[in-house]
Amino acid sequence: MVIITLFYIFVAITIIQIIYYLVFSVFAFSKDVKQKNNKIFPVSIIICAKNEAENLPEFLPSILNQNYPEFEIVLINDASIDNSLEIMEAFQKENNNIKIVNVENNEAFWGNKKYALTLGIKAAKHEHLLFTDADCKVLSENWISEMTCHFSTEKSIVIGYGKYNTSKRSLVNLFVKYETLLTAIQYFSYSKIGSPYMAVGRNLAYTKSEFFKVKGFINHMNIRSGDDDLFIQDAATKINTTICTSTDSFTVSEPPKTFKKWVLQKRRHISTTKHYKTKHQFFLGLFFVSKLLFIILATLLFFLFDWKIMLPIVLIYYIVQFIVVGFSAKKLHETQAVFFLPFLEIGLVLFQFGIFIANKISKPVDWK
Repeated sequence: MVIITLFYIFVAITIIQIIYYLVFSVFAFSKDVKQKNNKIFPVSIIICAKNEAENLPEFLPSILNQNYPEFEIVLINDASIDNSLEIMEAFQKENNNIKIVNVENNEAFWGNKKYALTLGIKAAKHEHLLFTDADCKVLSENWISEMTCHFSTEKSIVIGYGKYNTSKRSLVNLFVKYETLLTAIQYFSYSKIGSPYMAVGRNLAYTKSEFFKVKGFINHMNIRSGDDDLFIQDAATKINTTICTSTDSFTVSEPPKTFKKWVLQKRRHISTTKHYKTKHQFFLGLFFVSKLLFIILATLLFFLFDWKIMLPIVLIYYIVQFIVVGFSAKKLHETQAVFFLPFLEIGLVLFQFGIFIANKISKPVDWK
């Protein structure tokens, strides 16, 4: 009787998972649709840098070399203790479209990136803002035009994709890239169905008006992380938000090189989810819990139940998953992860469960 009950629970869990992937197919099989307007918006690119002296000379040229008629670069030196400011000033001498905002530590907002970003946004002279990080490289000289062409009278928030570089023969890199892919599939899909819940600060655009409409980061200024996803929680709606997934719009960053660094990064990121809207916490939590239960029950029932019944159910699940994730990975140029899908799925679920437990035990370390 217990085994039969477990089997029915397993079937229900499998159906829930398949429904999620059918929802994700809205993104997987969609095309990047540009807004039907030919207007060129002057753009302010906002880059917040804290101790990025090593990265600025490598990645800033890809921003400066953009094929776009009118843009400024607002470089925010967020109380760096290295020579980031000096490097910014050297670039400014050679480029008249660079503006520097030098932020010193403030007792009320000590080490708060959102405070630094707010000062940078206020200093920007253009209405349309495009955000990336100081360690990000844009993959095309058309990055600005690709992201901003999605702005319209209705669309004031554009969510882009931030890739990570590939490291050969690195297990950590494989997991990082798969987790980044799966997360992107979710937030792009939720945006497509009219319920945007997050974005990545490595590639995000919105207007100053939208920023000030929700009073910036005021609702979560005391939370060190979340300048991207918590802002989306406040400002994004099904009307004002769109996505950009064209190849020329991608940015690329160096991934965490070790498992320890990845753990620290994900602990910071996951800690912000408790501040999401209740509906987003519920659906994101249900996706994770149902996937964890699917793995546990599938493993148990293959030994305790008739494998001839179990095998078709598991195969249907993985076929649906492989199709949806595969097409999404092709769109986002992350196909390497698909070849190891079952292994990566199990490993990632266990990793995320461990992060959840760790965050319950102790507070994650703030960024830099």
